[in-house]
Amino acid sequence: MIPVGYMYKTVHERPDWLKTEQVSDIYSVSSCVSEDFADWINYWEHNGYWFFNSPKDIEKLAIKNDIDLREMTLFYYTAYEYQWDEFERRWEKYQPESSFDINVKIPKETISHGFDIVTFLNQNDAECSPLSCNHLAQDTAVTEHCLLANFLNARELLESGKFDRCEPRPYRIFEVHTLKCA
Repeated sequence: MIPVGYMYKTVHERPDWLKTEQVSDIYSVSSCVSEDFADWINYWEHNGYWFFNSPKDIEKLAIKNDIDLREMTLFYYTAYEYQWDEFERRWEKYQPESSFDINVKIPKETISHGFDIVTFLNQNDAECSPLSCNHLAQDTAVTEHCLLANFLNARELLESGKFDRCEPRPYRIFEVHTLKCA
């Protein structure tokens, strides 16, 4: 897994339309249910993975643009260095956008909450998380945060075709972390 960066998000409880009692809230990487802190792409201060290199980068941007982060959750993400192409039925390496600085500050301690599978049709920002966006959590074993418990399960679900044709490909696997407070 490679470090890809940080994002502040507003975490929402499980929406009524997601019919599964195993989920209490949504920690998805995409912003379809639990929104990112702002329309951050327009600021052009993200890194080549389309996240932020450090919490301070987001906090400076928030102060400058009068964005309140107090009720949001800070996430740290790592990602599998390959993406799944469902039509080609193969894993392919992907690269960050090289015109952006990539200097992700590795946190000292994190809490891993599980793994999300996310679409990247345009090869930049996270688009959809089918576990929540496409209701796949309703018939898939997921954590209380609507994530998969382990990497091998995420990889097997993609390779088995479970995610085929639910969103435009390719799919990437992310590990979702929060930071441990000192």
